[in-house]
Amino acid sequence: MDGTLYLGDKLFPWTQGFLAKLREKGIGYTFLTNNPTKSVADYLQKLKNLGIEATEDNMLTTSLAAIDYLKSTYPQARRLFMLGTPSMVEQFLKAGYEACADDPDDRPDALVVAFDTTLTYSRLCRAAWWAKQGIPYVATNPDRVCPTDQPTVLVDCGSLQRCIEEATGRKPDIVLGKPDPTMLLELMKKHGLAPDEIAMVGDRIYTDTTMARNAGAVGILVLSGETTAEVAAASPNPPDFVFANVGEIADKI
Repeated sequence: MDGTLYLGDKLFPWTQGFLAKLREKGIGYTFLTNNPTKSVADYLQKLKNLGIEATEDNMLTTSLAAIDYLKSTYPQARRLFMLGTPSMVEQFLKAGYEACADDPDDRPDALVVAFDTTLTYSRLCRAAWWAKQGIPYVATNPDRVCPTDQPTVLVDCGSLQRCIEEATGRKPDIVLGKPDPTMLLELMKKHGLAPDEIAMVGDRIYTDTTMARNAGAVGILVLSGETTAEVAAASPNPPDFVFANVGEIADKI
C-alpha cells in the first residue's frame, strides 16, 4: 500500500481511478501490506481517511500472518514479547495473546519482532535476550526501511532483525510477509484462483514482485515508491511488468 497507493498520509492522485477501473472490470482486490504498525481496524480507518472504502475481508497484514503462523505452529503459546506498536500489539491481544513486560522474570512463550516506531533501547535489548534464550522467534517482515515522504530514514523490521543477529548470532525462525509467498498462496486458496489469475502490485522488487515470483503469480512493479527505473532494469529477478504508477496499470487493463 505505502509507496503504491499512497505515500505516508498522501493519497496518490491516480489511486482512486485505478480502484474504480478494477471494480468496473469485476476484478477483486486485497490490500496487502508488510507494515504491521497498525491493526486491521486502524488500517481501515486510515484508508477511510484517505477516501478508500475497505472491509476486514479485503485487508491482509503481516500481523495477521504472524498470528496465523503462531496458532498453527505453536498452538500452546499464549504469552509473547513483542517489538511492535501499541496498535499492532492490540491486534495480538484481540487474537487472545498476552503481552509480556520488559522484565527478565516475565518469560514469554515466543518472541515477535516487527516494525516498531515506538521502539526503546531497553526493549530491543530484552528482545535480544529472549532470542538468545532460544525461544520461538518470529519476524513479521524483512523490509529494511519503510517508504516515507519525510526527510528521514524509517528503520524497519529487517534492520531490527540484523541488529539482534549481530548481538546474539540468532536469526528469526521465520520471516513472514513479502517475499514469503504464504499470504499470496492463502489468498489464492480463499478465492479459488490459479497463480496466473492473481497479480501482486507493489513498489519493491525484493519484497513485492519477488513474492509474486515465489508464488507463481504475476509481478507488477510500480515506480512510485522505493524502486527506481535504473534499479528495476539492473535487477537479476525482473518483474513481469513495470509501470510508473497504478494509474498506468488502469490505462492498460
